[in-house]
Amino acid sequence: MRYRHTMVRIRDVQASLDFYCKKLGLVETRRVDRPEYKYTLIFLAAPQDVERAKTDRTCELERTYNYDVEDYKVGRSFGHLCYEVDDIYATCKRMMDGGVTINRPPRDGGMAFVRSPDLVSIELLQKGDKLTPQEPWKAMPNVGEW
Repeated sequence: MRYRHTMVRIRDVQASLDFYCKKLGLVETRRVDRPEYKYTLIFLAAPQDVERAKTDRTCELERTYNYDVEDYKVGRSFGHLCYEVDDIYATCKRMMDGGVTINRPPRDGGMAFVRSPDLVSIELLQKGDKLTPQEPWKAMPNVGEW
């Protein structure tokens, strides 16, 4: 047995691409459009996993867009996705500058949480040792849910 991928349903392809690619920094690795079945699959990978995704697709995040959009509810049984980042402060600043709410700021220099347009929680972890706590992050309160 081996793990293959995680699938997340999305309501808006452009909003999802903007969040996951432009703001979070993932890369689209492939797309499967099946109009006869009324869906599109969009696969993403972290930049360091793009080459690996060509042969070993276990590093991909599958986003499924169904043409007949419905209002998906995020269940409490699903926790979050998690990505390791080189600089948690720079990543959170880039996302915040792009309009993303930082739900749990990286006050400790090591962990933060954001949410996608489809309300999927994403944990960001600092690669290696935690960074030294600094402002404005130290003083920022938690916002909303994650």
